[in-house]
Amino acid sequence: MKSFLFPVLAISAFLARPARAQTQFEVLVLAVPEKWHRDCIPVAKDSFQKMALHHQFALTWASDPAVLDGDLKKYAAIVFLNTPSEELSEERRQRFKDYIHGGGGFVGVHMGIATKREWPWYEQLVGRSFRIHPYVQTAVMHITDRNFPATMPLPDRWIWTDEWYEFDDPLVPDLHVVMTVDESTYDPTKIWPGQHAEGMGAFHPVAWYHVFEGGRSFVTALGHMPEHYRDKTYLDHLYGGIYWAATGRGIAVPK
Repeated sequence: MKSFLFPVLAISAFLARPARAQTQFEVLVLAVPEKWHRDCIPVAKDSFQKMALHHQFALTWASDPAVLDGDLKKYAAIVFLNTPSEELSEERRQRFKDYIHGGGGFVGVHMGIATKREWPWYEQLVGRSFRIHPYVQTAVMHITDRNFPATMPLPDRWIWTDEWYEFDDPLVPDLHVVMTVDESTYDPTKIWPGQHAEGMGAFHPVAWYHVFEGGRSFVTALGHMPEHYRDKTYLDHLYGGIYWAATGRGIAVPK
């Protein structure tokens, strides 16, 4: 009797184990709880976990830059989610730089691209220097490149409420802008007393990508408020950029 029950119980235990999912690649999201966007973190974490399940990629979520002390080669892309580069020590900056030089992917989200201009290499990775932003307002965005994965799910004219970052001229050649905001649909000068903003004019980019020193960089200026990380369209926008940064794939060839 014992000899019969043992294999039956063993088979039952094996079948009860959850199937180990196969994943396409692994992504590290660094979300340091800084002053202005800490409320975004729990919402974004939950949405990223669901995104990882839906799109079958492995996700490592970290709130401490010490995660960069580990093996970065296993990550196909690293996301700075509202995490300014100032959070990184010199040693971690060098490790991250080596990661990009090794062919890694980078995704900069909102404050992750608002640098204080004290790390020139990182600003070049981002592609532009942050200047200022007015009050949060509703505006209309235009898709300028429908062939990039981060814009494929989006409407041609997308109404959105956010902080509309302003930037200086490109720091590197060959930045591919995929989305702009129409400054006629909001007031670029509406800002706190004592500060000055005037907008960027007819061409105001809010998302772009480029290949940089062996790695891939996608940035989006969108993502200031916690509610954004519950918005399916915005999350599709993010995943499209992550997918390209992680794999280099998905850009449609115009006919």
